[in-house]
Amino acid sequence: MQIIRASKIGANDDLYYRGATLTSEFLRQQIETKLLELDCLARDTIISSGDQATRPHELGSGLLKAHQAIIIDVFPQSSKNRYFADMTRTVVKGKASDALTRMYQAVLAAQEIAFQSLRAGVKGHDVHQQIQDMFTREGFETGEQNGAMQGFFHGTGHGLGLEIHEPPRVGKTEHVLQAGNVVTVEPGLYYLGIGGVRLEDMVVITETGCLNLTTYPKELEVV
Repeated sequence: MQIIRASKIGANDDLYYRGATLTSEFLRQQIETKLLELDCLARDTIISSGDQATRPHELGSGLLKAHQAIIIDVFPQSSKNRYFADMTRTVVKGKASDALTRMYQAVLAAQEIAFQSLRAGVKGHDVHQQIQDMFTREGFETGEQNGAMQGFFHGTGHGLGLEIHEPPRVGKTEHVLQAGNVVTVEPGLYYLGIGGVRLEDMVVITETGCLNLTTYPKELEVV
């Protein structure tokens, strides 16, 4: 975030950092190097933008541009205890379009639905369906367009611990959540020509709700 904030907007809306074009590859290298210094291992860190960001598992490559969504998905593993963390933020250097801003607000609202609904005894499927229904009500349809899936077409979250993806799932399967489970909450929206938005926090399930373990702030426009 410090690098994106310090970058300059140049010709063709290319981003420049310290006189050089800012790329997905450079940001990925900076993140993974820093995590090594913090005794964590990181690989396949996602830095994707533009239409690349409409593909949730796209690592991202090439120039980063102003006024486009940049999805940053970081999932380090502690080299000491082998446990994983997982966090995603979506930012725009400059000005976000009205359509992208509306998507961002909807994804924020989707996270809030999950935070209010997750607790021991709840089925992950039911929480996922609440979010899918909200997106549909707000006009964010999901389906295939021009040969690519658009809208909200992945799970709301997954368990993590000694594996980056492990049960229980908060998605289409009917896993029942138990106190002590740690799961991600990562709804997203993806549309060609607009971009992608995904926000991801980690929560621990309790008997009465959930506790958000992720404290990093959320902001769309970085100036």
